[in-house]
Amino acid sequence: MNIIDWIVLFGTLLSIVIYGVYKTRGSQNIESYLLGDKSMKWWTIGLSVMATQASAITFLSTPGQAFEDGMRFIQFYFSLPLAMVVLSVTVIPLYYRLKVYTAYEYLETRFDLKTRTLAALLFLIQRGLAAGITIYAPAIILSSILGWPLTLTNLIIGLLVIIYTVSGGTRAVSQTQKQQMAVMMGGMVVALLVLIWKLPEGIGFSEAVEVAGNMGKLHLVDLSLDFEDRYTLWSGMLGSFFLFLSYFGTDQSQVQRYISGKSITESRLGLLMNGLVKIPMQFLILFIGAMVFVFFQFYQPPVFFNEAVKEKIVHTVEGEQLAELEEEFTAVFLEKRETLAQALRQEGALARELYTKAELLQEKEDAIRMEVKEVIVAADPLAEPKDTDYVFITFIMNYLPHGLIGLLLAVIFSAAMSSTAGELNALASTTTVDIYKRSIKKEASEVHYLQSSKLFTVLWGLLAIAFATYATLLDNLIEAVNILGSLFYGSILGIFLVAFYIKRVKSNAVFYAALLAEAFVVICYFTTDLAFLWLNPLGCGVVIILGLLFQELENRKKVKR
Repeated sequence: MNIIDWIVLFGTLLSIVIYGVYKTRGSQNIESYLLGDKSMKWWTIGLSVMATQASAITFLSTPGQAFEDGMRFIQFYFSLPLAMVVLSVTVIPLYYRLKVYTAYEYLETRFDLKTRTLAALLFLIQRGLAAGITIYAPAIILSSILGWPLTLTNLIIGLLVIIYTVSGGTRAVSQTQKQQMAVMMGGMVVALLVLIWKLPEGIGFSEAVEVAGNMGKLHLVDLSLDFEDRYTLWSGMLGSFFLFLSYFGTDQSQVQRYISGKSITESRLGLLMNGLVKIPMQFLILFIGAMVFVFFQFYQPPVFFNEAVKEKIVHTVEGEQLAELEEEFTAVFLEKRETLAQALRQEGALARELYTKAELLQEKEDAIRMEVKEVIVAADPLAEPKDTDYVFITFIMNYLPHGLIGLLLAVIFSAAMSSTAGELNALASTTTVDIYKRSIKKEASEVHYLQSSKLFTVLWGLLAIAFATYATLLDNLIEAVNILGSLFYGSILGIFLVAFYIKRVKSNAVFYAALLAEAFVVICYFTTDLAFLWLNPLGCGVVIILGLLFQELENRKKVKR
């Protein structure tokens, strides 16, 4: 990086923070701070909903996901439009009619205080941990690439977010997220254009797509019924459907975005915009990952993308073995590159034969990479062997021109800030409204609750920074966030579905059903190979079934009396 990159990076980030503070200065009451005076237009809601979900993990990890596994991760989003329609018809009118600050207020009206508190606590645990991952994900990678201490990177992201979130509350989050989405999507489009431009002479867009397709990176749909496979059409249409219903319908970080709309219509349009735009957005990001894969078919990639970790191993006992594997990797790469170049010049059966050979060489490359990871772990058991999250950032740092490096880093920081801001805002709202105001200090002035909300925002922000600083990298980062959500969302959604549609189930039945369902989901995750998306319908179904069973037992006891 040079001075131009630093100017672009910090100029972009500081402009967003200053804009957010300026546009939303002067929130003087709790409704203004938590709901933005219910003044948001549908496009602001839609962009804010998308930006809250699209964390830095999306822009760092998703291209790496496509690089390694192809584009079938897109199936995860296939049920999103349907979920948005269901929520627009059922949930939004209910929240507006009850005039709630949080989703969990409704549960006390329908059940009782303990059920409301349980749902709120499940959300706080899940989202509090997720906020730490949201900061940690870009911080661990950026600190490695830029040579910054991890603590410093966490602090920069966390403190910038805290400044404008504390200053303006929900309106600050929504206003800044519009700017952040523009930076994020603009930066990704520029990255794709530069990527295609940087391909070797004679290899244009159509040739790149041909290579990606023949190397298995453009397969979008998997019809298999393997319940241990994380990404199939069925897990995407069913498992993700329940995840999206819970995330957008019961997770306060999203509910707070759309209940701040000017009207039911504005909120509905905002959610529907998210449902329509999110899939093309994810397709673009995954496609960039597939194109990065093509790029590294013609420009030699590192045998291990986390160079900082690899450099530590070079001077150890295992360094000689690592060097031998790198030589072997280079030989295989050169043969594969020549094979692909020949395939592009041929047609028909001969081309297919050459692509088959290239795929076999790719498998050999992958096997060498696995050996390298084993060597790295043998040299340093604490080293993280998963390196796909470093694929895209490696391309950015090594192949983009100066200025664009700063822009793409601004994309990553902006994504981290936008998602974290939405999470901190929701955590503070839920803590204030559902815990503090309802059960701890029931009678106080509006000014007191406003100041409490700001204090809770700071506290959750500091907790997120602390968690991010001491966290350990979890497999693929985008999967880590979705796994964490899947551990809790099913149970929370089950509570809400019972509340909405099964009126005969009362508070005690659903409360104990939710506790047992949550324990069952956690046990299933740690003791079985069930793909994490299936935990969402599983948790939801257990809450509903046990809720009906417990209520029936309670009714029978009453009859006997």
